[in-house]
Amino acid sequence: MKVTKETTMGEMLELDGGIAVILMQAGMHCVGCPSSIGESLEEACMVHGLDADVVLANINEYLSSKNA
Repeated sequence: MKVTKETTMGEMLELDGGIAVILMQAGMHCVGCPSSIGESLEEACMVHGLDADVVLANINEYLSSKNA
């Protein structure tokens, strides 16, 4: 599965729980909130005033480093 800005928070966390650390470091401390599970990465970033492209790049860098 490839993570995109349209990927939901729930899908990302199901894919790899380590993504939660990246999201929290970016300022999304509501990772476990039930209402956030259905939000896309882009929607969650917008709510928190974050740049979705930067957060997505950090997630994909993390995932790439695990597969290296």
